[in-house]
Amino acid sequence: MVSNNDYILDDHDDEDGTEIGNACAGPVEAFTSPDRRGLIKMGLGGALGMMFANWLSPALAQGAAKPIGKRPKSCILLWMNGGPSHLDTWDPKPGAVNGGPFRAIKTRAGDVQICEHLPQVADVADKIAIVRGMTTKEGNHQRAQYLMHTGYTPNPTVTHPSLGAWVNEELADPNYDLPGFVSISGPSYGAGFLGVQYGPFVIQKPGQMPQNVSYASRVNDSRFDQRQQALQILESDFAKRTADIKVTGREAVYSHAVKMMHSPRLKAFDLTEESDAVKAAYGDSDFGRGCLTARRLVESGVRFVEVVLDGWDTHQDNFNRVKKQMTTFDPAMAMLIKDLGERHLLDDTLIVWMGEFGRTPKINANEGRDHFPGAWSAVLAGGGVRGGQAYGATSEDGTKVVDRPTPVCDLFATIAAVLGMDLTKTFMTPIGRPINITEKGTPIKDLIA
Repeated sequence: MVSNNDYILDDHDDEDGTEIGNACAGPVEAFTSPDRRGLIKMGLGGALGMMFANWLSPALAQGAAKPIGKRPKSCILLWMNGGPSHLDTWDPKPGAVNGGPFRAIKTRAGDVQICEHLPQVADVADKIAIVRGMTTKEGNHQRAQYLMHTGYTPNPTVTHPSLGAWVNEELADPNYDLPGFVSISGPSYGAGFLGVQYGPFVIQKPGQMPQNVSYASRVNDSRFDQRQQALQILESDFAKRTADIKVTGREAVYSHAVKMMHSPRLKAFDLTEESDAVKAAYGDSDFGRGCLTARRLVESGVRFVEVVLDGWDTHQDNFNRVKKQMTTFDPAMAMLIKDLGERHLLDDTLIVWMGEFGRTPKINANEGRDHFPGAWSAVLAGGGVRGGQAYGATSEDGTKVVDRPTPVCDLFATIAAVLGMDLTKTFMTPIGRPINITEKGTPIKDLIA
């Protein structure tokens, strides 16, 4: 992964459909996302600034909590980076032209069948809804990843907030002592014009505690407090002399960082509390540990967690590589659904499985499949979703959507509706343009319980 904004993994970004625009928004100019990696390297030895550079929060400094009645819902995004093939996973067509070697198996969702290498997910298929009619026009990795994280095609005039940022802004309590948006094994996308205080807190290695959450060597409470006071004096003087608005952001960084360092909920990141049996059930992989961490985080009150499984850009050796990918996410996803259900959290947690596009039904000369945004699958499970179904359908050869096509704006509208978010809420961009969580999207009633 080469930046906070994209997952460019190969040299095939312009293959198979780089047409600009989507079913919910007009065409725009080509776009290169700016680098949002900017890490603040100052104060307290730079450690806390490095740790929380994507998590500045003026709202936290002001202490303005949102009123919370019933428990807000959480969302776990299982991001399949690189673009998984629909034919080899959720929409198998064995025996068809280019259908591939995998068999289809029965599931707990009646007549719905999925790939043979997803037996554990098949056993919880009554809880999932497979959206088989996904269709977009973005066949370039970077642009498609932006689209599927933000709901908008890239635009040179505005940086849109990611879904995680929207959920963080709408559902998270700003006084909460853990981040409202956590990204595991990948940088995800930021908060755009909402402000970096709603962006992701990144955990690169799941199962381990975040770095820099303990005092430095030979520093105790008293000495730490003295350092904080000294920093406040320096920051106050700097603010008076420069009127730099970033000072407020830095103050919020350290304020929230200290709060997190002393939070009893910090142990949510620590998997040593889990039994060996539970960890084994999720699978011995970073993705499995990431899903287990996601369960622990939403159980502790985090509103949005993204867990990344890289390696889906299968231009070569597609079937062996996809089989390996499925044996990784099958136990993790199935156990996540079961675990949340057993803890009475599934009704309050939406699980979204998706990548940036699908892959060509036609198998190339390298036994691979190339980029294909025209027809592919996404999956919803858990809170508010009408499970046990496949919504939409592709043709017999998998090349086009023939029943109930689903554009990105409708998928995002459905996600927002399930989570109880306000689709009519409008924010103004820095150039004065009103923006909603999705542009002209309509929730899909058949997917909502």
